[in-house]
Amino acid sequence: MCLMSTVKIKKFTIDNYQQLIKIGFFPVGERIELIKGEIIEMAAKGTAHETCLRKLLKQLFSLVGEQAIIQCQSPILIPPDSQPEPDFALLKNREDCYSANHPQVEDILLVIEVADSSIAYDQQIKLDLYAKAGIEHYWIFNLLDNWLEIYQQPLQINSDKFNYAFKKIILPEQTVNLPFLIDTYLDLTQILPQITTN
Repeated sequence: MCLMSTVKIKKFTIDNYQQLIKIGFFPVGERIELIKGEIIEMAAKGTAHETCLRKLLKQLFSLVGEQAIIQCQSPILIPPDSQPEPDFALLKNREDCYSANHPQVEDILLVIEVADSSIAYDQQIKLDLYAKAGIEHYWIFNLLDNWLEIYQQPLQINSDKFNYAFKKIILPEQTVNLPFLIDTYLDLTQILPQITTN
C-alpha cells in the first residue's frame, strides 16, 4: 500500500519577505514582488512598456505638482502577505515622504499598471488583490489593445473573489481626470500610440 504525502507550499508574510531582502537573499537587480504570499518574478519590460512609462512619468510630474506624491515601481504594503510594486502609485502627501515605512492601502489615491505581456496577470491576479485590499482606483494601461482601463468601486463577488463594480475604457485620443486631484486631466494622446486611418 502506497501512502501519498501531503505537499505544503511555503507562503510568506510581508515580514518574512522583508527579512529575506534585508539579508540579501535575492540577487541584486532581480525584479520580484510578493503577491498573496508567493514571491513572483516580474515580467521583463519591452520597448513599448518602457516608452509608456517615460511618457506617463513626464505627464504625471507636470500635472500632479504638490497635490500628491508620485511613486514609480516601488513597494506598497497590503497586509498580511503582499508587497506589490506597481508601475505607478499616487499617494497622499505626508511630511516624511514615507521614510518610516512603505505606503499602505489608506495612503493610496491611485494604482497604475502598464501591461503588455503581463495583461492577463494585471487584469486578474493584481485586480483581485487591489480590489480585496479596498484600493478605490486602479488603472491599467493596456498596451495590447492600446487603451486605458479604469476600475473603481471594489466589491466582493464571493468568499474568495473580488472585482470592481465599475470599468471604463478610455481611448488613445481622449483625456481622463486623475482621481482626487483638482484640474488634472491626463492626455492620452501624449502617452498611447495614435492609430491613423487612411
